[in-house]
Amino acid sequence: MKTIWFITGSQDLYGEATLAQAEKDSKEMAEFLNGRLGDIAEVKHTPIVRTAAGAEELCVGASADKDCIAVIMWMHTFSPAKMWIRALKALKKPMLHLHTQYNEKLPYNTIDMDFMNLNQSAHGDREFGFICTRLGIRREVAAGYYRHEAVIAKLRRFAYAAAAADFCKGMRVAMFGNNMRDVAVTDGDRVESEIKFGWNVNYYGIGDLVSIADSITEAEIDAKMKEYTDKYEMDTDNLAAVREQAKYEAALDKFLAKENISAFTDTFQDLHGLKQLPGIAAQNLMAKGIGFGPEGDYKTAALGAVMQKMTADRPGATGFMEDYTYDLTEGCELELAAHMLEVSPVFAGTKPKIQVHPLGIGGKEDPARLVFDGIEGEGIAVSMIDMGDRFRLVCAEIELVKQPEPMPELPVARLMWKIKPDFATGAAAWIYAGGAHHAVVSTALTSEDIRLFAKMTGTELVIIDGKTDLNSFEQQLEMLDTLAKLRK
Repeated sequence: MKTIWFITGSQDLYGEATLAQAEKDSKEMAEFLNGRLGDIAEVKHTPIVRTAAGAEELCVGASADKDCIAVIMWMHTFSPAKMWIRALKALKKPMLHLHTQYNEKLPYNTIDMDFMNLNQSAHGDREFGFICTRLGIRREVAAGYYRHEAVIAKLRRFAYAAAAADFCKGMRVAMFGNNMRDVAVTDGDRVESEIKFGWNVNYYGIGDLVSIADSITEAEIDAKMKEYTDKYEMDTDNLAAVREQAKYEAALDKFLAKENISAFTDTFQDLHGLKQLPGIAAQNLMAKGIGFGPEGDYKTAALGAVMQKMTADRPGATGFMEDYTYDLTEGCELELAAHMLEVSPVFAGTKPKIQVHPLGIGGKEDPARLVFDGIEGEGIAVSMIDMGDRFRLVCAEIELVKQPEPMPELPVARLMWKIKPDFATGAAAWIYAGGAHHAVVSTALTSEDIRLFAKMTGTELVIIDGKTDLNSFEQQLEMLDTLAKLRK
């Protein structure tokens, strides 16, 4: 079970009675928070911190504990900040500084100095906050009464992001083939990805998959076909093509399990031994939480797996998407996002249909795929790019909309959206930032979730939203470039 350590600060000057009460209050708060966060990670109460040695012991212990994904820090009383220096320098886990207090309201008629000495979060948290700032500690701050829903919501968002950051460590990504030839933005430094995020990204020959596919039995294909017909509408007479995809997915199931893979890529330029490019096979796997990137785009594949981990049980859809073409009707500009095959059915606004059509690229047989119109709602599109000296996340807030008219001749799944604040500003900002034509789209997450993940992993982030101004946005990019050069 993954844990979040609840660490409470104090000092030895208050006497045993006050410290015993602080310990009791702290334990009660941790138990309450565990009831609200325990489905994400268990909130583990730790002994109240009285000394520098005690603080260091806890922070070293949390950092060494593989099950600990984060810590919540709270200063119940005044806890002198110099006693936290070694501890904070040793801490290697994401931190949330909870600026709260045990009591919601002041007991106006009875408040005395004993009450003041015990309930000093307004005092102690500022001291603690200073030393975090002085040390350059990245952390999240949540201010407010710990039982209020707004505070709980912020704590849960933090816990989801911490779980995703923890998931990154040791996550394995398979690249069948390599990056699409001559394409720049989908490429990246795989070694730096592992140093930065923990993603272990490796090349596998497509023959590794073909050999498994050749061993798949008719019974295994039948089982996968039943899964397809239970979930989707069969809209083709070419069952042989669908069965070929079912064989690929059954093979991928075995490969991913054997190699402990959470995300994968393929490319139509390397399909030796396969009759089709994986279509419904990749789509159905994405719907089960597997990250995917086409044309060797490992960054999008890995980011997709991480963002799906971050959503956990939250409602909404998350998956790979590609910018394709526009409706540039003045004042009503829309983007049509799709791909030649691989759009996750979690985005389906209608029941997906299994169809078989020519691909028009790659020189292989006509592949089976899921075709559907997309969902509506507020969402984000997130692209990860390699700037050479650092990674950058580009996050755009979008509104998914119903397509204005049917598209009977377009044989792929698709989404349509408006980028904020408007097309001219949002699209230009994306281009200025270097955002790719591949992204992970989510209606389950918000830009706040991406901000937390970026903070926890030390990743550069730019956000395009309803307040984006191009002049200020370009200045932000110039500042980020300058800071990156100064760090060299």
